[in-house]
Amino acid sequence: MHSIFMEEAPSINAHLAERLRGLRTEQGLTLDALAERTGVSRSMISLIEREESSPTAAVLDKLAAGLGVTLASLFAERASAVAAPLARRADQRVWRDPDSGYLRRNLSPPGFPSLLELAEVILPAGARVAYDTGRRTVGVSQQIWIVEGEIEVGLGDETYRLFGGDCLCMDIEQPTIFRNPSGEQARYLVALTAGAKPPIR
Repeated sequence: MHSIFMEEAPSINAHLAERLRGLRTEQGLTLDALAERTGVSRSMISLIEREESSPTAAVLDKLAAGLGVTLASLFAERASAVAAPLARRADQRVWRDPDSGYLRRNLSPPGFPSLLELAEVILPAGARVAYDTGRRTVGVSQQIWIVEGEIEVGLGDETYRLFGGDCLCMDIEQPTIFRNPSGEQARYLVALTAGAKPPIR
């Protein structure tokens, strides 16, 4: 697992740098403007865009929210009409959070137009990842399905303890904390969609 990350790290950091810089310039935002919008320092954004720093999951989440996109979309390719509908495991982009050690694999075919994005996450024993961004300009609906192990998910004032086979639906509109309280790694599937929220029936 660790060796996969080591092979992927340079290319994923280059991809993140290009993606963030492209989104920022498309929206006509200066480094200062994006820093003010996200709470991430101008110097940190600049270092990420120059591939001189590996951003944490929490920093990437703040940047994604400020740019009006999902965190998963930062790892994806731009949608293309000629993109292949199949993503072989060997070609799926892998990223490791330098802070928590959490490992994320993008499962969805890169660049293929779809309303749904899938990712596989491995949360090491004792690891904790906190997203404090809260409300976003883009609505994000997410479900997580536990494949193995257990995790605790904090959504605002609510905490859910999830075990193998459990599935939790969540709107990313409040501070969220993922924690693995066990001595074993946890693995789970993340399915998310961005845009208008479906009506409750």
